[in-house]
Amino acid sequence: METSAERYKILIMRKIKLFLGFVIFVSVIAVSCTKTQYEKDEEIIKQYIEDHNLNAVELDYTGLYYVIEKPGGSQHPHSNSEVTVNYHGELVDGTVFGKDDTVKLYLPETIMGWQMGVPLIGEGGSIKLLIPSQYGYGTSGSGKVPKNAVLIFDIDLILFN
Repeated sequence: METSAERYKILIMRKIKLFLGFVIFVSVIAVSCTKTQYEKDEEIIKQYIEDHNLNAVELDYTGLYYVIEKPGGSQHPHSNSEVTVNYHGELVDGTVFGKDDTVKLYLPETIMGWQMGVPLIGEGGSIKLLIPSQYGYGTSGSGKVPKNAVLIFDIDLILFN
């Protein structure tokens, strides 16, 4: 026969188990509802595409979108090329963080989004790149670019070596 102290102990243990189960349930729900940075960037890019009525294409399921405004010549640079470009870079809110004309760059020294996107056009071509943060400046940001920022670049490929 159980004493009242034993029944009380069993009741308390049941309540503790119920509470812990609830905490675990809420934690699992919270984690599953938290969007990854990739998902956040994708939402931002898709909204930008819609807001600006762009006919953008995703590059091989990477999350990087582009619009080839002018294809350029048949020869294309590769990710290790030296390129001469005009470019205009801004955040999705329109804040310009960089621009330059007739600047010579080595693609391996640029952000991954450029290394992936610039080779899509030939000499004389123009492209708009919508770059998720992981292919831009990531979690650290750079200068006027905050961490986890989606980047929009308009690039004219003047020539490459």
